[in-house]
Amino acid sequence: MTPRPQQAARRTTVLRREAVVAALPVALAALLVGAGPAAAGTVGSSGAGDPYFPLAGNGGYDVRHYDLTLGYDPQSRHLDGKAVITARATQRLTRFDLDFKGLKVTGITVDRAKASFSRDGQELVVTPRDALRKGQEFRVTVTYSGTPKPVTDPDGSLDGWIPTDDGAFVAGEPQGAMTWFPADSHPQDKASYDFTLTVPKGRTAVANGVFLGQKTSHERTTFRWRQSEPMAAYLATATVGKFKVEQFTTPDGLKVYNAVDPREAADAAPVLKKLPSVLAWESKLFGPYPFRAAGSIVDRAPQVGYALETQTRPVYDSAPDLSTLVHESAHQWFGDSVTLTTWKDIWLNEGFATYAEWLYAEQHGGKSAQKAFDSLYASPASSDLWAFPPADPGSGARIFATPVYARGAMALHKLRTAVGDRVFFRILRTWASCHRDGHGTTAQFIRLAERESGKDLDGLFHTWIGTAGKPSSP
Repeated sequence: MTPRPQQAARRTTVLRREAVVAALPVALAALLVGAGPAAAGTVGSSGAGDPYFPLAGNGGYDVRHYDLTLGYDPQSRHLDGKAVITARATQRLTRFDLDFKGLKVTGITVDRAKASFSRDGQELVVTPRDALRKGQEFRVTVTYSGTPKPVTDPDGSLDGWIPTDDGAFVAGEPQGAMTWFPADSHPQDKASYDFTLTVPKGRTAVANGVFLGQKTSHERTTFRWRQSEPMAAYLATATVGKFKVEQFTTPDGLKVYNAVDPREAADAAPVLKKLPSVLAWESKLFGPYPFRAAGSIVDRAPQVGYALETQTRPVYDSAPDLSTLVHESAHQWFGDSVTLTTWKDIWLNEGFATYAEWLYAEQHGGKSAQKAFDSLYASPASSDLWAFPPADPGSGARIFATPVYARGAMALHKLRTAVGDRVFFRILRTWASCHRDGHGTTAQFIRLAERESGKDLDGLFHTWIGTAGKPSSP
């Protein structure tokens, strides 16, 4: 995720995030329903155990695939939706939760049998007619409708389905997916997706993955998309607007789809023209591009204030500059393909994408990464840069703050200088390949760096990502 350059305060608090105060009542409710321990043991938990977002995600099952069918009217801001969720039970289940907030649920079935349900804040509590066996694959169908609204995160920013003057800017990091489809909305549970999006003729609906086609009938156009590689729910999008569309295939077969608000087209064109070369450059550094499709969504959404690395097709709230394009493209490796395990590890996304900006500048006539490091190190000890360790922001309200981005990049530069370029870039490529389509943790990255370099790096990482305060020496 990248904050807009004009919002410098956001770079200091590129925060985002979810309050935790509601966790205890919901967790207690999940434990108390049923008659004793045996009943409680068949209930999926109301959260995935994330320390910063305890209600994000759910327990008891693993989602394999989402099939989302949506119809949206930008004028009335009304959304009709159907989500077909294919999952596998990881325990015996008499009840389970989905993350879903705001919209009215009109019906739920589990394996075609009507299921009962209730709402508790962001939890959609589903009770199937028959208990699900451990290991059983099952299909949940949820129909719903209403006016989707974004959530406001602890930093005051908007997240989720955000209305625009001609459609909607849809960006879900970290908690906004639940504003437009029911999900196991924690990065630990990745799945494939199909999207069928219907909007008024003249509007375009853009999602993730490969574009499968469009069809217009009765003044409405339906767009179909498929994201085959696993994706965390927060990286899904269904952005709607009046867009100028460009499609092409790169020489190596990558399908590119760019959708640009005409009001941003002139400013965006020179930057988007560089997208194939940026991806090629990053592929040389980080390893093969991890997806079948690429592209950009450039909207006009001044109320948003950031860009987001929605998988395969980042969404920008206005025409991006080149460094933002490089940043969001780098996230396709670091954040999208290799996804964090808990939000505490967010520096593995943002520190890496920020360092990609430094590397691109260094190799394309700009200042060196060392100069970028030195400039930051010159910041006074009272600077927000040193306020907390990147690998332990402390709360969901700080996971997008300056230390995560800038000091995270500084830590990578210190690693590079400690092990040398050859080993450093091998570490990045190995990290991207070994964890492709999966997850990673800070501890795993440190172990990899030590194994590849043959060095004890505990002191380096403790100093640069594990402690608050300005290090005594650069």
